[in-house]
Amino acid sequence: MEAPNHKFSELFKQLGLPDDPVGIDQFITTHSPLKGEIKLVDAPFWNSSQKAFLQQSINDDADWAELFDQLNEALRRPRK
Repeated sequence: MEAPNHKFSELFKQLGLPDDPVGIDQFITTHSPLKGEIKLVDAPFWNSSQKAFLQQSINDDADWAELFDQLNEALRRPRK
């Protein structure tokens, strides 16, 4: 069975966030850079349901993992 292949925008939609390119960029710009010692799931900007989704997906090693890595990396880069 082939693993589902999600798009970055689908992760934002799943999190209940704007999933268009402008909304994604605005979210990343607003919340960057995320300090290195803070795990993505523990970032202060998640609401309780977003955090639960992230934590459950991590615990289950869900097919969102690659997108979490992309989001984590994007949030760690300094923004201008």
